[in-house]
Amino acid sequence: MERLKFVLQYFQSNSESISNGICIILALVSVKLYTTFDFNCPCLPQYNKLYSLGVMIVPPIILFFLGVLVNRHTGVMMDEWLRPIGNRSKNPAVVKYLFSAMLQRALLAPMVWILVTLLDGKIFICAFSVSVDPTLFSGLPNNTGLDVIKIMAKVPCKEDAIFTNSSFRKAVSRYIRCYSQAVGWSILLFLIALGAVGRLIKPCFEDHAMFLQTRYWSNYLDVEQKLFDETCVLHARDFARKCVVQFFEDMREDTILRLPYPPFFTRCQEEWEDEEEERLHGISKQEQMDQLLNKWYYNKPELDVTRIAHRHKMCITWEDREGKTLYSDV
Repeated sequence: MERLKFVLQYFQSNSESISNGICIILALVSVKLYTTFDFNCPCLPQYNKLYSLGVMIVPPIILFFLGVLVNRHTGVMMDEWLRPIGNRSKNPAVVKYLFSAMLQRALLAPMVWILVTLLDGKIFICAFSVSVDPTLFSGLPNNTGLDVIKIMAKVPCKEDAIFTNSSFRKAVSRYIRCYSQAVGWSILLFLIALGAVGRLIKPCFEDHAMFLQTRYWSNYLDVEQKLFDETCVLHARDFARKCVVQFFEDMREDTILRLPYPPFFTRCQEEWEDEEEERLHGISKQEQMDQLLNKWYYNKPELDVTRIAHRHKMCITWEDREGKTLYSDV
């Protein structure tokens, strides 16, 4: 239970971990879909290959676009690529890094689907049974009245009556499945070797300082967007509360008896209103909010916080009569 909790905390720590978790889930879903998929080869020469290629290609394409859709890097990358320059310059390296991260995660589930289909071999048997030379195997059913191509097209259909008490179909299926698994393991070995070589060679041809800067600013864009969304939600909640309270106060009828609030409640109400006004940042109309959002989109603030960093801070120090420091919050 503790390990499961640790894994969940890791995937909830940042958006990159969440994206990795979603891609892993998609990969597992692709495996589950294939195992539950009812694969039925048409066993017809003109349709076998078309059906097999459809099963091999169409689901990976769907999984790829689904991975692009659920990946948070996609939205951050498109926002950074399409936004007006305004007060902040664009960094093509950041867009390239986000695109690479999005592409790698989106390709995981399709590659898992393709590898699983190749290692299983059923689709390969359906697609290429017609291409096998039947003279390599003994026991070809030659008393069925069918030509060789139609007989070979029926190899994936083990329920067919022409292969009853015949080892021909099993031999051909085993032969094609070996080729399919060889292709699957070769692709898997190539991907692993490519990733290992890329991981080893990449530091030799890339400035590590530039890579750290690119990764930092890509994370910054993600965090900035999330903080902006959270701030907008808080601001909208306060603005809505103010509008609702104002509406009901306008609808309230005047009462005859008016008693002043005690000083304590008056101070609490004033402090609450001051705090609410501070959260609203002086925005009291829809036009002001629209102008603010328009300014954020077209003129994002510069990446400079020197005004906040150099803001004066009040420090309290207690000293005795002799000038010796008793307490200081510096």
